[in-house]
Amino acid sequence: MQISLDDPRRDDVLALLTEHLDDMYATSPAESVHALDPDALARPEISFWTLREDGALLGCAALKELDPAHAEIKSMRSANAARRRGVGVRLLDHLVAVARERGYARLSLETGTEDYFLPARTLYGSRGFVACEPFADYTHDPNSAFLTLELAAASA
Repeated sequence: MQISLDDPRRDDVLALLTEHLDDMYATSPAESVHALDPDALARPEISFWTLREDGALLGCAALKELDPAHAEIKSMRSANAARRRGVGVRLLDHLVAVARERGYARLSLETGTEDYFLPARTLYGSRGFVACEPFADYTHDPNSAFLTLELAAASA
């Protein structure tokens, strides 16, 4: 499996991101969906990666710089056919490593509180992410869980 910077507007990536957005709207009220569309994921403050095996797309994830010390994980998704193959773990570990290399002190994310999101929350917790208050432009929302990882503490 190989993780590479990629374009979120590639055809196979568009299909995966459409699946991701469809699932978000199917499981959460529209006002609680914070997933970005492909054009937003292509903005300069966002780095976007895909994980592929023999050219087949298995997953994607993005890192959005909030400020020089803080970044946010966006649009982390495993393809349905790639579930339970370690795609999420590999992508998350990659994002944490990149965040450390870039010198961020903190890495945060927003995910859902519904049961559908339990595997994601479990994965983040296994890597040291803990609950936090809303960050950036987020506000309290019963359908959102906010998690953060203090990178200085995590590397100590």
